[in-house]
Amino acid sequence: MTGHPLDSPLWCALTGPHREFAQVRGAAARYRPDLGPFAALAGGPETTDPAAWADLAVLAGPGGQVVLSGAEPAHPAGWELVGQDRGLQFEGSGVDALPDADAVALGADDVPEMLDLVARTRPGPFRSGTRLLGGYLGVRLGGALIAMAGQRMRPPGWTEISAVCTDPDHRGKGLAERLVRAVAAGVRARGEVPFLHVAAVNTGAVRLYERMGFTLRREVVFSALRAPREG
Repeated sequence: MTGHPLDSPLWCALTGPHREFAQVRGAAARYRPDLGPFAALAGGPETTDPAAWADLAVLAGPGGQVVLSGAEPAHPAGWELVGQDRGLQFEGSGVDALPDADAVALGADDVPEMLDLVARTRPGPFRSGTRLLGGYLGVRLGGALIAMAGQRMRPPGWTEISAVCTDPDHRGKGLAERLVRAVAAGVRARGEVPFLHVAAVNTGAVRLYERMGFTLRREVVFSALRAPREG
C-alpha cells in the first residue's frame, strides 16, 4: 500500500514497527488476539480482492471477530457486520507535549486496574496485553488508578494515543488533557508525531482535542466483522 501512513495506520503498523506483535498472512494482518481485535487488509477494508478476505478469514478463525478501520468494508458473502462506529482521526503535529510529574508508568501489575477502568469508562478496545504496544501512563489518587492514556498503533513516524479515560468521579479536573500531553511527550522524544482517533459522537473529547491543537485529518469507520463459520 502506498500513500500517507495515516491513510492505513493499522496495515502500516502491523507490517512495519509493530510486526513483532502481528500475525500476517498474504494480504491480511492482525494484532495477536491478546493485544487487540484490530486487523487490516493491504488494499483497505474497501478491497474486493477475494484472496485478501480469504487470508483474513484464516487469521480470524472460523466465526472469529476482527475490527477494521478506514472506509466502509466491502466484505464478501459469509462475513457478518457485527457493529460499526463512526470516528474522527486527528493528527497532533501542533500539540504542545508536556511531561507530567503526577503521571506514573503502568506495568504488568497494573493490568487488572487498567482493565477495570476501561470496563467502567469504555474508551475503546483494550485487552490484557494492549499495554505492550507502547507506554501507558496513569494518575493515582489514594493508591487507586483514576485516569490513564497510552500508545497503541504505530505506523512509521507516527504513534496513536489511545485508551484515554478518567474515572467518572474525577472528570472535569483536566486529567485527560494532562495525560494526553504527557503521552505525546514520550512520542515526540522518539522523533515521532502523535495522532489519535475519537468517536464522532464524543463531542466533548473532540472539543478538547481541537483546543489542544490536534487537527482533524479525516473521518473513519470502525467495523467489527465476524468471519465465516465452518460448514
